[in-house]
Amino acid sequence: MYRIGEFSELSKTTIKTLRYYEKEGLLIPAYVDQNTGYRFYETSQLPELAKIISLRQMGLSINNIKSILSGSDLKQFLLVKKQELENEISLSNSQLLQINNLLEGKNMEKEVIIKELPSCIVYYKEGFVKDFSEIVNFILQSAEECKKTNPNIKCVEPDYCYLNYLDGEYKEKDFKIRYAQAVTEMGIPNETIKFEKIKPIRAACIYHKGSYNNLRESYSFLIKWIEENGYEIAEPIRERYIDGVWNKENEDEWLTEIQIPIRNKM
Repeated sequence: MYRIGEFSELSKTTIKTLRYYEKEGLLIPAYVDQNTGYRFYETSQLPELAKIISLRQMGLSINNIKSILSGSDLKQFLLVKKQELENEISLSNSQLLQINNLLEGKNMEKEVIIKELPSCIVYYKEGFVKDFSEIVNFILQSAEECKKTNPNIKCVEPDYCYLNYLDGEYKEKDFKIRYAQAVTEMGIPNETIKFEKIKPIRAACIYHKGSYNNLRESYSFLIKWIEENGYEIAEPIRERYIDGVWNKENEDEWLTEIQIPIRNKM
């Protein structure tokens, strides 16, 4: 058997690391002298230590490794870590592209941001509108219809509401929409208003300043960016209204955020 210092030299692992692995229950000395406290290891423990170090180098946590050494399926942990690394690579590539664009002299007028859209409770209404001019009334009516069965319903702060287009293609006439408003709790549904808790999701986002008539340009820019950066659209696009006719008289001051849920291309 080898003292901890000798085993440290033999395994090329620091004494501090060996003590840490012992504390966490990953690698227990083969023998501990009760009188001196000296710790001794055997050469048969070298492969076990190598496995721990290898898993750590792959980025697995101490708790992950504890579970694996206790018999949990290694493959499941590796698949999760693989996805995390792929997400990090995608984010790094996106950051690199943004940096290169600025170095090449491109301005930040249309800057794409990747966000983690959090989980929240929403009430929503689905229906058809004849054209874009009817959307504002559709939104206002949804609020009135929600209050019929939920007079004390409260919106979250800061406010979060958005519109989905549900036809699966661009249409300017007679299209189906879904308006959702984030609220603080589940309410009572009725004939037109429903409630659900939406899951968190990653999204590529861009801010559009000005008239809704020019939204198509921002959509085209963002969708092209998604394709060029190795993503694909995961869920219906969200059109989030921040400033609009309800609080800004000048349409040049209207602010809309386009949020496109994304995932890595399969």
